[in-house]
Amino acid sequence: MAAFTTTAAGSAVAFARPAKAINVSSVSFAGLRKNNVAFTLQPVTQRFAVLRAAKKETVEKVCDIVKKQLVLPEGTDVTGASKFTDLGADSLDTVEIVMGLEEAFKISVDESSAQSIATVEDAAELIDKIVSNAK
Repeated sequence: MAAFTTTAAGSAVAFARPAKAINVSSVSFAGLRKNNVAFTLQPVTQRFAVLRAAKKETVEKVCDIVKKQLVLPEGTDVTGASKFTDLGADSLDTVEIVMGLEEAFKISVDESSAQSIATVEDAAELIDKIVSNAK
Protein backbone atom coordinates (compact mmCIF):
# COMPACT_ATOMS: atom_id res chain seq x y z
CA MET A 1 0.00 0.00 0.00
CA ALA A 2 1.44 3.37 -1.03
CA ALA A 3 0.70 6.72 0.54
CA PHE A 4 0.93 9.94 -1.45
CA THR A 5 1.05 13.45 -0.05
CA THR A 6 0.74 16.56 -2.17
CA THR A 7 1.16 20.11 -0.94
CA ALA A 8 -0.19 23.03 -2.92
CA ALA A 9 -0.71 26.60 -1.78
CA GLY A 10 -0.52 25.75 1.90
CA SER A 11 -2.96 22.84 1.88
CA ALA A 12 -1.99 19.19 2.04
CA VAL A 13 -3.88 16.33 0.47
CA ALA A 14 -3.04 12.80 1.54
CA PHE A 15 -3.85 9.67 -0.40
CA ALA A 16 -3.61 6.68 1.91
CA ARG A 17 -4.96 4.15 -0.52
CA PRO A 18 -2.84 2.69 -3.29
CA ALA A 19 -2.72 4.22 -6.74
CA LYS A 20 -4.62 2.05 -9.16
CA ALA A 21 -3.71 1.91 -12.83
CA ILE A 22 -7.00 1.63 -14.72
CA ASN A 23 -5.28 1.21 -18.06
CA VAL A 24 -2.07 2.31 -19.69
CA SER A 25 -3.26 5.87 -20.22
CA SER A 26 -5.19 6.63 -17.01
CA VAL A 27 -4.33 6.74 -13.30
CA SER A 28 -6.78 7.11 -10.43
CA PHE A 29 -6.15 7.94 -6.77
CA ALA A 30 -8.85 7.09 -4.25
CA GLY A 31 -8.74 9.79 -1.56
CA LEU A 32 -10.04 9.97 1.97
CA ARG A 33 -12.81 12.31 0.89
CA LYS A 34 -15.70 11.79 -1.50
CA ASN A 35 -13.79 13.37 -4.37
CA ASN A 36 -11.33 11.17 -6.19
CA VAL A 37 -8.43 12.48 -8.21
CA ALA A 38 -7.82 11.12 -11.70
CA PHE A 39 -5.70 12.22 -14.58
CA THR A 40 -4.93 10.97 -18.07
CA LEU A 41 -1.40 10.24 -19.24
CA GLN A 42 -0.51 11.64 -22.65
CA PRO A 43 2.01 9.79 -24.81
CA VAL A 44 5.08 11.88 -25.57
CA THR A 45 7.23 11.36 -28.60
CA GLN A 46 10.82 10.68 -27.63
CA ARG A 47 13.19 13.18 -29.16
CA PHE A 48 16.87 12.61 -29.38
CA ALA A 49 19.36 15.38 -29.79
CA VAL A 50 23.08 15.35 -29.97
CA LEU A 51 24.29 17.94 -27.52
CA ARG A 52 27.65 19.44 -28.11
CA ALA A 53 28.54 22.03 -25.57
CA ALA A 54 30.60 24.94 -26.76
CA LYS A 55 33.92 25.72 -25.16
CA LYS A 56 33.59 27.80 -21.99
CA GLU A 57 35.91 30.51 -23.31
CA THR A 58 33.87 30.77 -26.53
CA VAL A 59 30.64 31.19 -24.56
CA GLU A 60 32.23 33.86 -22.36
CA LYS A 61 33.56 35.78 -25.38
CA VAL A 62 30.15 35.58 -27.09
CA CYS A 63 28.50 36.86 -23.87
CA ASP A 64 30.85 39.86 -23.85
CA ILE A 65 30.18 40.61 -27.52
CA VAL A 66 26.42 40.36 -27.02
CA LYS A 67 26.57 42.73 -24.03
CA LYS A 68 28.61 45.20 -26.09
CA GLN A 69 26.41 44.98 -29.20
CA LEU A 70 23.17 45.39 -27.25
CA VAL A 71 24.65 48.03 -24.93
CA LEU A 72 23.34 46.16 -21.90
CA PRO A 73 23.63 47.82 -18.49
CA GLU A 74 26.47 46.75 -16.20
CA GLY A 75 25.46 43.72 -14.15
CA THR A 76 23.06 42.30 -16.75
CA ASP A 77 23.31 38.52 -16.54
CA VAL A 78 24.11 36.97 -19.91
CA THR A 79 24.69 33.20 -19.97
CA GLY A 80 24.82 30.47 -22.58
CA ALA A 81 21.08 29.96 -22.20
CA SER A 82 20.29 33.65 -22.77
CA LYS A 83 18.04 34.21 -25.76
CA PHE A 84 18.80 37.28 -27.86
CA THR A 85 15.10 38.21 -27.92
CA ASP A 86 14.92 38.00 -24.10
CA LEU A 87 17.83 40.46 -23.97
CA GLY A 88 15.84 42.90 -26.12
CA ALA A 89 17.41 42.12 -29.50
CA ASP A 90 15.37 42.50 -32.65
CA SER A 91 16.32 41.03 -36.05
CA LEU A 92 18.65 43.93 -36.88
CA ASP A 93 20.40 43.56 -33.51
CA THR A 94 20.85 39.84 -34.21
CA VAL A 95 22.46 40.63 -37.58
CA GLU A 96 24.81 43.09 -35.85
CA ILE A 97 25.66 40.48 -33.20
CA VAL A 98 26.53 37.96 -35.92
CA MET A 99 28.68 40.57 -37.69
CA GLY A 100 30.45 41.31 -34.40
CA LEU A 101 31.06 37.59 -33.86
CA GLU A 102 32.44 37.21 -37.40
CA GLU A 103 34.85 40.07 -36.79
CA ALA A 104 35.93 38.92 -33.33
CA PHE A 105 36.48 35.27 -34.29
CA LYS A 106 37.68 36.02 -37.84
CA ILE A 107 35.08 33.68 -39.36
CA SER A 108 32.30 33.88 -41.91
CA VAL A 109 28.79 32.74 -40.99
CA ASP A 110 26.46 31.87 -43.87
CA GLU A 111 22.93 33.25 -43.79
CA SER A 112 21.16 29.94 -43.12
CA SER A 113 23.40 29.24 -40.11
CA ALA A 114 22.95 32.78 -38.83
CA GLN A 115 19.17 32.37 -38.89
CA SER A 116 19.40 29.33 -36.62
CA ILE A 117 21.09 31.30 -33.84
CA ALA A 118 18.68 32.12 -31.00
CA THR A 119 20.86 31.86 -27.88
CA VAL A 120 24.41 32.62 -26.83
CA GLU A 121 25.07 28.86 -26.67
CA ASP A 122 23.80 28.45 -30.26
CA ALA A 123 26.23 31.12 -31.41
CA ALA A 124 29.14 29.66 -29.45
CA GLU A 125 28.48 26.13 -30.78
CA LEU A 126 28.33 27.43 -34.35
CA ILE A 127 31.57 29.36 -33.88
CA ASP A 128 33.35 26.31 -32.45
CA LYS A 129 32.07 24.22 -35.36
CA ILE A 130 33.23 26.75 -37.97
CA VAL A 131 36.63 27.16 -36.32
CA SER A 132 37.18 23.38 -36.04
CA ASN A 133 36.15 22.85 -39.68
CA ALA A 134 38.58 25.55 -40.80
CA LYS A 135 41.55 23.64 -39.35
